[in-house]
Amino acid sequence: MKRPQSLRWTTAAAALLLGLGIAQSRAATTVHPTSQQTYSDDEVVDQASKFFSTGAKDLSQVLRKVLKEKGDPVAIIRGEEAGGALAIGVRYGHGELLFKGAPVRKVYWQGPSIGFDVGANAVKTFILVYGLPDASHLFERFPGVDGSLYFVGGFGVNYLQRGSITLAPVRFGVGWRQGIALNYLHFSETKRINPF
Repeated sequence: MKRPQSLRWTTAAAALLLGLGIAQSRAATTVHPTSQQTYSDDEVVDQASKFFSTGAKDLSQVLRKVLKEKGDPVAIIRGEEAGGALAIGVRYGHGELLFKGAPVRKVYWQGPSIGFDVGANAVKTFILVYGLPDASHLFERFPGVDGSLYFVGGFGVNYLQRGSITLAPVRFGVGWRQGIALNYLHFSETKRINPF
């Protein structure tokens, strides 16, 4: 029994579309990596404890909050920063970017702030990094609001975000700085004086 012409065309078109769909699916798989290695909760806590070497109980509370909200990070930045503000402020930092199984990379950051923000501080900074596909995507401006600060026993954390990339800097150090300020951090491959 012969199939009608329209049915043959419909079957051929469906086969072609299915073939294109499979080809596109395969192309997408080869272009984009399926997953990144992440740091487990235990690895994050261990690295942070060694880095700060103080305040284990308060530090674990702050880390637990971030890990519960954001999950396991794809990278970590360990570093130091200093800054000050009297309504208008600046912040400068430097550190090491660590992806699992990749060489350590030196990074710098700087940024302005404006708002109800007063004081000066020098801190150690441990940044949990989420959604960063590779190091080159870090070298951008990441806006944040310091008013979102979560603070326990000298440790503080707030979120910075650009697109699907989120940074959660955990800070601990000397000095006093508090308030609500609009700010951003601009990450760079080399040290910069200009905070913008």
